[in-house]
Amino acid sequence: MPSVVRDATLRKPRADAERNRRRLLDAAKLAFADQGSAITMEEIARDAGVGIGTLYRHFPTRDALVEQIYRDEAQQLAEAARQLAAEAEPLEALRGWLQLFVDYLATKRNMAELLRELPGGPAELYASSTALVRDSVTLLVDRAVASGSAHVEVEPLDLLRALAGVANIASGANWADNARNLVDILVAGIRTAPTEA
Repeated sequence: MPSVVRDATLRKPRADAERNRRRLLDAAKLAFADQGSAITMEEIARDAGVGIGTLYRHFPTRDALVEQIYRDEAQQLAEAARQLAAEAEPLEALRGWLQLFVDYLATKRNMAELLRELPGGPAELYASSTALVRDSVTLLVDRAVASGSAHVEVEPLDLLRALAGVANIASGANWADNARNLVDILVAGIRTAPTEA
């Protein structure tokens, strides 16, 4: 009788393992935003309501956890673009996604020190996330233009650069509110004026 070889990489994780992984990512994201690199892995496990062994099974090092939080944020942003494109009016989908992009910038800003401390730096991580983000905003901008609800005379990435500029130069706790206000200004600027009958 032939032996059956099971490839663990092809199996879906158990539901409880995936829940624990999600809880760890969410707890770590909040903890890093609040305490930065001062937070310990033990504190993250406690905040997530799991044992330290569970944390290390999912994320064997602090760097692995930091990288996965960042990758996860970019992946969620890409998934949100697809969902918004399927469910919302084109210009409203773009507006909603740009608001989520501000949250993504907040995570990146909160974790900047940790990302800089990664072995080899964050360049490779940034490059992979940039591709996801670029494809997402392009999908939504193209859809808004095709619907006739928007006219965009700049590269879709320029909309994101404007928001990132606010994040990079702003100080204080209200920078995200300023960036969200800028989303409304950007969307108003590309909205196609209704034609007169």
